[in-house]
Amino acid sequence: MHKITRVLVALFAMIASDAGFAQAADYPHKPIRLIVPNAGASDLIARTLGAELNELWAVPVIVDTRPGASGNIALEAAARATPDGYTLFLGTVTTNAISETTFERVLKIKPSQDLTGITNLVDIFAALVANAAFAPATVRQLIDYAKANPGKVNYASAGIGTYPHLDMLRFMRAAGFEAIHVPYKTGGAGMVTALIGGEVNIGFANLAASIAHVRSGRMRALAVTPANRVPELPNVPTMTEEGFIGIGTNAWNGVFAPARIAAPVREKIYRAVVQVMQRVEVKERFAKQLMAVSLSPSPQEYNGFVRGETLKWAEVVRQNNVTLE
Repeated sequence: MHKITRVLVALFAMIASDAGFAQAADYPHKPIRLIVPNAGASDLIARTLGAELNELWAVPVIVDTRPGASGNIALEAAARATPDGYTLFLGTVTTNAISETTFERVLKIKPSQDLTGITNLVDIFAALVANAAFAPATVRQLIDYAKANPGKVNYASAGIGTYPHLDMLRFMRAAGFEAIHVPYKTGGAGMVTALIGGEVNIGFANLAASIAHVRSGRMRALAVTPANRVPELPNVPTMTEEGFIGIGTNAWNGVFAPARIAAPVREKIYRAVVQVMQRVEVKERFAKQLMAVSLSPSPQEYNGFVRGETLKWAEVVRQNNVTLE
């Protein structure tokens, strides 16, 4: 009986494989929907990728931006889509790594099981920034000020459980100070506006959204999160230089598909995405926005990376007892 079962399993696998190769040979022959969880940097990345794939494949790539519920609306729509390669998802560190833990009681799907990664696309650099009128001008001064003035320092985030919130928790734990959390339901745009207006003192913000305000003097950058200083802010040290190795997120964005997509179709999408993202003009376009094209060696390696990220952020959430209201 066991022998018959093994034969049947092998037979079904062969049939599925043949069907997958047939799908890949015909792919794509109709419009592709690229679901996006927010209207910020991810939307910009998706529209750039969509335009390039449209040119390569000669089929429309429709960017379907569905903001709301910390990206969960878009996340669930993508996970429940037909796994034929005609629905893709622009996933982020928040939607595809952090949310699995922070929203485990709310999400009706599980990102690590219901979606499969194709490749990383772009990493977005970030900085620890402060309102221009805030007295401390360096990381060390900030720490000393916060310790000497308990209850007087507050920080912005894009919402409870987002990476700017978790990054600040990690920083405060490592540096030994406390500050009051002010989350913004309007996400990254809301926190940047609040920092400029002086509603809050500090926060981790992506450089794509904050660099113009730093240059204009409405905001001050205390440290950047990449391993090396960014050319646009040569006098701003890195978090590593300040003694906080690994704290501060260079937010990754990648392409995902429903988990049951046929492997040959996924591979064809991977090759196409890598081809267009490696174009010099595409890399330069993102570099001007302080984003770095960062592609995965294979879908398998990308999924391994995302699994590692999911475990890492789950530990941060539990260690800091983060709960969603």
